[in-house]
Amino acid sequence: MKKNIAIIMGGYSSEYEISLKSGQVVYETLQELGVYHVYKVHIFKEKWVYVTDTSEEFTIDKNDFSVTVSNKKITFHCVFNAIHGSPGEDGIMQAYFKLINMPHTSCNMYQAALTFNKRDCLSVLKPFGIKTAESYYINKGDELNEEAIINKVGLPCFVKANRAGSSFGITKVYKKADFKAALEIAYKEDNEVIIESFLDGVEVSVGVISYQGNTTVLPITEIVSENDFFDYQAKYLGASQEITPARISEEDAEKVRLIAKKIYEILKMTGFTRSEFIFKNGEPHLLEINTVPGLTKASILPQQAEAAGISRAQLFQNAINEALQ
Repeated sequence: MKKNIAIIMGGYSSEYEISLKSGQVVYETLQELGVYHVYKVHIFKEKWVYVTDTSEEFTIDKNDFSVTVSNKKITFHCVFNAIHGSPGEDGIMQAYFKLINMPHTSCNMYQAALTFNKRDCLSVLKPFGIKTAESYYINKGDELNEEAIINKVGLPCFVKANRAGSSFGITKVYKKADFKAALEIAYKEDNEVIIESFLDGVEVSVGVISYQGNTTVLPITEIVSENDFFDYQAKYLGASQEITPARISEEDAEKVRLIAKKIYEILKMTGFTRSEFIFKNGEPHLLEINTVPGLTKASILPQQAEAAGISRAQLFQNAINEALQ
């Protein structure tokens, strides 16, 4: 009997449009595969709805994550999580699914909440020898002390929303006078901000997944942005080169593979992750970890899987199989 799979997409953050694209790719891929009954479920603050191919909407019953269509109740065997940002990547959906005992394809609640909070995640990993940029933390309402920030992280530096993705809320700051405007941009996404030193080096993205029961490091992607950094335009509007495999030495590749795998295992991750690193003085420095990485046709993780001989269909089906186990 075919299992019912709900693909959740949308979300509460600025990333919802990208999430809808990721979710649509997952939906189309699984539909073509033909081994499941697949359902698109849009998760927004104002509504949770099953959306048919003709754009009809049916409200999800949050008591058990079911939906009733033509007087027939549909329940799901598994949820494929394609929500970037809150509530799909910060632990909220994971906690809800844990409560109702629903298998899902992403990591557990604690891991999602921790990795979504850049400040907390980097603090947890530093004692394990994971190198990171110098950082300075500030919250909305705190007094802005530009001199203290510059003394700690130097210029140029990056002002980032602490809990946001897809390069929303990030500004590269070159001079003291620009901090105020950069913080305003970051505060639109989050009331917590992390300010990091600029690392001048090769940027790479490393996918680590659980595949057929084994922690698997995918081929490494080198990021070459045409813009000042790997911003939204570079990520989604083609203003970058994503080169897989990365043009780095085998020694450097092995270094970053080992660190990415170590992070996955230290944090007891499951499902998909994509970690971003910059090489400084020959050493990979961790920027962040994504636990619901992009799954569109232009996204990095599916490109890496393909380079490893794993098709999109195999990638998505494996995630469901692992969740069901």
